[in-house]
Amino acid sequence: MNSFDAIIIGGGHNGLVAANYLQRAGHSTLVLERRSVVGGACVTEEVFPGYKVSTTSYVCSLLRPEIIRDLELRRYGYEILERNPSSFSPFPDGRYMFFWKDLKKTCEEIAKFSAKDAAAYPEFERKITELASFVQPLLMSVPPDPTSLNPSEMVRSLLLLLKVRGLGKGIYEQMRMFSMSVADYLALWFESEALRARMATDGVIGAWAGPYSPGTAYVLFHHVMGETEGAQGVWGYVRGGMGTVTQALSLSLQAKGGKVLTNAEVDHVVIKNGTATGVVLADGREFSAKRVLSNADPIRTFLGMVGEKNLPAEFADGVRSIRMRSGVVKINVALNGLPNFSALPGEKLGPQHRGTIHIAPDMDYMERAFDDAKHGRPSERPVIEMTIPSSVDDTLAPTGKHLMSMFVQYAPLERKDGKEWNEQTNAEFAERVFSIVEEYAPGFRSRVDAFHVLSPKDLERDYALTGGNIFHGEMTLDQLFFMRPLPKYASFRTPVRNLYMCGAGCHPGGGVMGAPGYISAKIVDKDARSPRNWF
Repeated sequence: MNSFDAIIIGGGHNGLVAANYLQRAGHSTLVLERRSVVGGACVTEEVFPGYKVSTTSYVCSLLRPEIIRDLELRRYGYEILERNPSSFSPFPDGRYMFFWKDLKKTCEEIAKFSAKDAAAYPEFERKITELASFVQPLLMSVPPDPTSLNPSEMVRSLLLLLKVRGLGKGIYEQMRMFSMSVADYLALWFESEALRARMATDGVIGAWAGPYSPGTAYVLFHHVMGETEGAQGVWGYVRGGMGTVTQALSLSLQAKGGKVLTNAEVDHVVIKNGTATGVVLADGREFSAKRVLSNADPIRTFLGMVGEKNLPAEFADGVRSIRMRSGVVKINVALNGLPNFSALPGEKLGPQHRGTIHIAPDMDYMERAFDDAKHGRPSERPVIEMTIPSSVDDTLAPTGKHLMSMFVQYAPLERKDGKEWNEQTNAEFAERVFSIVEEYAPGFRSRVDAFHVLSPKDLERDYALTGGNIFHGEMTLDQLFFMRPLPKYASFRTPVRNLYMCGAGCHPGGGVMGAPGYISAKIVDKDARSPRNWF
């Protein structure tokens, strides 16, 4: 059968979430995934023999609890492994800082650097939780169009204004969070450079921005809105790697009768009289559907699979203007032993190996790293975040071995240093990263058995991430909420009738969250039951 109620382009987590909810609502669904494995950029692959590697995404917190519950993901293998401590930050002067699950223990760590900051930190946590209580309900709803004269849209805009008014003085804090740089925002709270640098990494991770770039305070906030087993802001490992998330979603879908097809790259969306009626694959196979949902990023969707001839000129121009820059390099490393940090020596498994390891000693270090990328050069001394998930999950690596994920910034997609990204330059950049880690953990390079590098070029080519951008579009104030992916098109609907978006290029954005897929499915189901006039 080649005809379905809904076809979802892209088998990443958002596409699978959308498919699950549509199938459960009674719509026959087909998910088409271009790669040989379902999951998009949320996969587990055997990059090294005997290792289960989360090749791209590598930690989990943002996945919405409603989705975990509704789709029975635990029944299909999803299991989150808590990390405690959540992070370890060594510094060049030999000091270090842990962030623990226990607030009191974290404050004791902070007090080693500043008693004043240790006293301020609980209030900072309380304020972040308060702000999250306002934003989190918005994550699972369609942003209103404040310019619309449609009565229902006007009501939704009014309700949002009333909710904002309910914040009282908190609205000032909210607006400051959305517009400030992470460096300036943290400076309002803390005096310790070490603490600010430790926290600022969450404000630039995955972003084409340095710590002094406006809007990065929101990126920090975006990364602390999740939860692990009910604990706010805590990130965990998924047993078996991140692919377990998408495998569980796939199994849940198929248990309800949904279909998943891999090695199925979509060439173009079939459009007749302004209406999407199906897709044609690169190999010529054709599938028809009452509705088509794209989990690809907006540029790939509209300028690639839809084509400008099927779009209003103003809309196509808007899509071209979406900023997709990214400076991320992912390095996966097979280790024959654990790193031995000078700040906290020990070759046996210790707390310094369990959480995220930050190498970014101060704000200026981070800003200089971004300066290099702005001028078209990979950072001479990049910002490095490392995790060793095998320290918590013994299913990932052979006995006696370990697996490390390195999330490294910055490296521009288009280089201006006379080089291009290829196997050789990938290896050169990896060696640069290893040499920096060696400064903090002497002997580290000798522990590396093998490594695998994904440059921005690799992320774009292999994982269909335009610009190498892991969020399907930069998470800046002008590309969020009712302006994501474009103003007047934040409803997950598109100018093409029966064509919808369901990926991270929509509200609320990137990360393994599932919210875009959830909201899109609700919109599609609503339209299917109550046909509406399009734009």
